[in-house]
Amino acid sequence: MSKVTKKEIRGYLKKMLGSSEKWATSALIKILANQTADEVQNEDTMVYNGIGFTGTDGRILTSLALQFKRRGHLSSKQMAIVLKKMPKYWKQVLQISDKAALEALVLKSR
Repeated sequence: MSKVTKKEIRGYLKKMLGSSEKWATSALIKILANQTADEVQNEDTMVYNGIGFTGTDGRILTSLALQFKRRGHLSSKQMAIVLKKMPKYWKQVLQISDKAALEALVLKSR
């Protein structure tokens, strides 16, 4: 069996983050954990450190992540926003993923 390439992993992650509500909301919550306490409290990105949400997404995604944590769900309109925005965070998801499990998922999806 051939080795999984980074391009395949990137494609798989972007696809799952843009189509699976479970993947997208799980990543949303995990990336929220990379925001500073001040950023979470203010629901905005203030420190540009290469992790967490980007400046343009900070306000909306922090707000949606906190709502998801409180209620356990998002409206269909809110979920559409999450599914649209989360694929750009594939690198952060890769960094926090179990590499062997992820490669197995990619191989299974071939």
